[in-house]
Amino acid sequence: MFRWYVINTYSGHENKVKTNLEHRIESMNQRPRFRRVVVPTEQVIETKDGQKVQAEKRTLPGYVLVNMDLNDDAWMVVKNTPGVTGFVGAGAKPVPLSQPEVDRILHTGSPTALAAARAQVEFQLGESVKITSGPLADFDGEITDVNPDAQKLQVMVNIFERQVPVEVGFDNVKKLD
Repeated sequence: MFRWYVINTYSGHENKVKTNLEHRIESMNQRPRFRRVVVPTEQVIETKDGQKVQAEKRTLPGYVLVNMDLNDDAWMVVKNTPGVTGFVGAGAKPVPLSQPEVDRILHTGSPTALAAARAQVEFQLGESVKITSGPLADFDGEITDVNPDAQKLQVMVNIFERQVPVEVGFDNVKKLD
């Protein structure tokens, strides 16, 4: 029976382990025992030099997921792959993931899978920012709250010599140097 298992790897070597494992599966004629090898990632929006750039970020650094029918031969193929330190599980026996865990990790089976890429949280409390759009465009302020889930910041802006809290989206501000 095909189940999802988690493989522990050296951090930063996830893609290399995926490539090596797929090559070993083919060369050792184990294709019928394996369906997929996945490095879990998500799309994030980062700001670099004032430009918004979409990037792919690993959601589980140091881990690779594999959908396989576990037997001794398949276990040996995975265990002896360069960069693999072992399976995740209690003791010597790998523990398969439940379907809700797989859906959450791979962002499948839920409306969040269709959601737009979320912005990388790069703002900190007390940081100075300039509002770039909206009715308060070109106002400078200081960040007093960061809400990464809602993609919003609370910024204290000086309006008519009074400090006023304003809520703005991550994409409506830029950092001041």
